[in-house]
Amino acid sequence: MRTEILRAFRFTLAPTSVQEQRLLRWCGNSRLAFNYALAAKKAAHEDWRTQVVALVDAGVEEATARKRVKVPIPTKPTVYKRFMAERGDDRYGIEGVAPWWHEVGSRVYQSAFLDADAAWKNWLDSFKDKRAGRRVGYPRFKKRGLARDSFCIHHDVKKPGIRLTTYRRLRLPAFGEIRLHDNARRLGRLINRDEAVIQSVTVSRSGHRWYASVLCKVQVDLPEKPTRAQRTAGTVGVDLGIEKLATLSRPLDPKDPAREGHFVTNPRHLARMAKRLRRAQRALSRKQKGSARRDKARRRVARLHHEVTVRRHAALHQVTKKLATRYATIHIEDLHVAGMTATARGTLERPGRNVRQKAGLNRAILDTAMAETRRQLTYKTSWYGSQLAVLDRWWPSSKTCSDCGWRNPSLTLNERMFHCAQCGLVLDRDLNAARNIERHTAAHPAPHQVPYGKGETQNARGEPEVRLPRPRVGKQGSVKREDARPSQAPPRRSNPPTSPRMRKGNAKPS
Repeated sequence: MRTEILRAFRFTLAPTSVQEQRLLRWCGNSRLAFNYALAAKKAAHEDWRTQVVALVDAGVEEATARKRVKVPIPTKPTVYKRFMAERGDDRYGIEGVAPWWHEVGSRVYQSAFLDADAAWKNWLDSFKDKRAGRRVGYPRFKKRGLARDSFCIHHDVKKPGIRLTTYRRLRLPAFGEIRLHDNARRLGRLINRDEAVIQSVTVSRSGHRWYASVLCKVQVDLPEKPTRAQRTAGTVGVDLGIEKLATLSRPLDPKDPAREGHFVTNPRHLARMAKRLRRAQRALSRKQKGSARRDKARRRVARLHHEVTVRRHAALHQVTKKLATRYATIHIEDLHVAGMTATARGTLERPGRNVRQKAGLNRAILDTAMAETRRQLTYKTSWYGSQLAVLDRWWPSSKTCSDCGWRNPSLTLNERMFHCAQCGLVLDRDLNAARNIERHTAAHPAPHQVPYGKGETQNARGEPEVRLPRPRVGKQGSVKREDARPSQAPPRRSNPPTSPRMRKGNAKPS
């Protein structure tokens, strides 16, 4: 089926030292433009709040005051006009917020204004429960050294300013050509065949590398059904873990199970880099703030973290592509990673226990990137004709016998082998869980299956959700993810502080 999709092609850049300084300057101006737009929005919001407080002090009910006060939040067109009037120009000695604007492409500022609009809308939609997923906090200013160095450029597709001059050179509007460390032959051929149109490019820095993510509209043939080989292989259940990166109910390679079997080894990228990171971070802590040597040590730490990220993503891409191309349906669990990695620190009144051990467990869980695995499987299954089915997170897959269905509610994490007291089955607990995931997700696929190219059907809050039945047992400790209970901690406060006269329970933006 011929379909037009948005697809990003990520290339590693090889800029010269002069070009790298220009890239940093453009990133700084993008950050300045975002902060400028966000300051205008916050000022309008504070004006609205001040008028509401004045009406409440005058005796008007708060709900009525909120509806009566109307203060428009400035969007990109309004902000851009104001910015043009206040930017100044150092060529003529005119002071302003950005008198050097002529040295930077104008689309860098416009894209940053659009990003500020998106950040404000995401917070507002999340605050009003119109946006699925975890709560989005109140937008914050981007600070140099903390925010990621990046900028985005859009162009007119009819008069393209972003284009490949060769397979090793990318041209950016108002910047010029920049050499690619990678080869863009694949994208270039798609463009030559009129199967891809460049929409925008995002340039970012990660560690010691610069990257260009070229967003394109691509004409692709998405398969409407699995291939014959995928149908022959059937379905597979995947249990993600720490000791093993993934445990499969069927071999990873159906044609050669001896080479790639049921278990995918966890590379433990962060643990392998721990010694080098420890030395680099200790050296960084000894350097004087603001010195050149501290900056050099900081770059070394960033480079090591970047290497861990690259290796982790490379390993996950290999596993997820094999799963998406070799099986017709992949069954996984709906893991609550944020709950699994919650801190055990506790409070002053009720201090936690085994805090250091729990911190090490959290670090190991995050190193496996379980959410990234699901994200990759979500879009890759739509590319290769397979399907992704998600099991309800409350189903006790590790505590249920995959042969007879008997459940052991007292199973602990220390027990790595599952022993069934009813049928006598003795099996690795992760392999037993993978078989349960495949079986029980296949029995109830409708509420949790992800159609081809349609994305997830369940949001992160689990709002229309159909849960599978789970055993009624006594109170258990949260030692396994299927034992997790909804968090009792108060939600993060998204709204900025209000006047003490205004009731906190009714604090809502305009």
